[in-house]
Amino acid sequence: MRAIGRVLWLPFAFLLAAAVAVYVVISLGQERIVQAVTGRGPDDVTLTAGFDLLRLGYAFLSINTLLPALLLVIIGEVARIRSSLYYVVGGGAALAIVPLMSRLAQPLTVLDLSPVVWQVLATAGFAGGFVYWLLAGRNA
Repeated sequence: MRAIGRVLWLPFAFLLAAAVAVYVVISLGQERIVQAVTGRGPDDVTLTAGFDLLRLGYAFLSINTLLPALLLVIIGEVARIRSSLYYVVGGGAALAIVPLMSRLAQPLTVLDLSPVVWQVLATAGFAGGFVYWLLAGRNA
């Protein structure tokens, strides 16, 4: 009976963690765009960084964005990894890989993205990984 409950709980926890990550991307991205438009905020924020975030937001709509995080969760569950560090750092890395995954068939020009974009993606991945660890990962 416990295994059936676990099988039902894992997808729910994964979707909730993904929703938190999307929320962080939207809220931090919106903050960075507003800072760029008004000319206030960190010294490196430019309007092109905001457009980079919007372009990547469109790429988030593909299924490729879930693959790195899903792989992270499957490895963590099979290996019974209970470490919060694994899920937090892995979540950040999984979401930071998304720009690379979105350009698989194109030339590798990902490094021209603003550091603000990488910062927003990594922060959202950290938040999503932490939420998954809180809900399901610590009981792997």
